[in-house]
Amino acid sequence: MQRASDIDWRALEGITSLGLTAGASAPELLVNEVIDAVRARYDVTLEQVETAVENVEFKVPRILREPA
Repeated sequence: MQRASDIDWRALEGITSLGLTAGASAPELLVNEVIDAVRARYDVTLEQVETAVENVEFKVPRILREPA
């Protein structure tokens, strides 16, 4: 699926619960678009669940830190 407009709503007929997951590379705009599309069709209670807290930092490569 690339956009909320790609959702096959027939496949969701009769559901009572829906989980949505998104990786770190998923644009927040797309996640919100999908949530809004579901809200337009169903009564939605949104519960955000955080399963892991990551605190990994990546240093900027030296070549990018030093003036040219």
